[in-house]
Amino acid sequence: MKIAISGKGGVGKTTLAACLAKYYASGGYKVIAVDADPDANLASALGLSWQEASKIVPLVEMKALIEERTGAKSGEYGSYFKLNPKVDDIPQKFGIDAGGVRLLVAGTVKAGGSGCYCPENVILKRLFKHLVVDRDEVIILDMEAGIEHLGRGTTGGMDLLIVVIEPGMRSIQTARSVKKMADEIGIKSVNIVLNKVRSEDETSIIKDSLKGFTILGSLPYSEKVRLSDLQNISPCDYDDIFKKAIEDIAQNISGLLKK
Repeated sequence: MKIAISGKGGVGKTTLAACLAKYYASGGYKVIAVDADPDANLASALGLSWQEASKIVPLVEMKALIEERTGAKSGEYGSYFKLNPKVDDIPQKFGIDAGGVRLLVAGTVKAGGSGCYCPENVILKRLFKHLVVDRDEVIILDMEAGIEHLGRGTTGGMDLLIVVIEPGMRSIQTARSVKKMADEIGIKSVNIVLNKVRSEDETSIIKDSLKGFTILGSLPYSEKVRLSDLQNISPCDYDDIFKKAIEDIAQNISGLLKK
């Protein structure tokens, strides 16, 4: 099962990514969760302490690794380097155990944009393709709103893309933009999870604004989840109602993939 989770900052996509990863791991699955967001918070959402999380070095900042695998120094543009670097050992060598989930902090390429032709971007794209196409584990990708760096070679193995939105037109517009990008690179299954929902009226209005999307479920606004963030603990087992909503979404994902 290969799932990418996207959405604008602050909507709760990292919370969903962490809780789905923990849900599948608790069911006996081997899970690799990849933090590919520049604002990397997946470690703490999975339950790692701030001290543990602060020691993690994103893959794109591992200059020696990038040079070893690509033959070019990090940040070099226009130089010759390997386009198919070795990445199959990276999850085991550089992944961190986070409560039964293998966490891999990839980072993002900040300079030159997501389409830059540089060693860091090449190794990330190759890693994503390896995880999605070649691996047998459950793969959860926590991504920023832009998904174009997945690349066409990766999309064939992607089971579904989830866009997390909150009540608000900016969030809804992000979902539409992500769907357009997904269509362009060949991702066919674009789905929605509603977060921070306070009423049935909000749910109804959002659904009316997202005709043509599959709604996998909704997560209620939870004061307990908000407090878990302040206390730097995983939100996934902190609120029984929220936890049940995660389980329902996971069941809906399973049902969708069986069709």
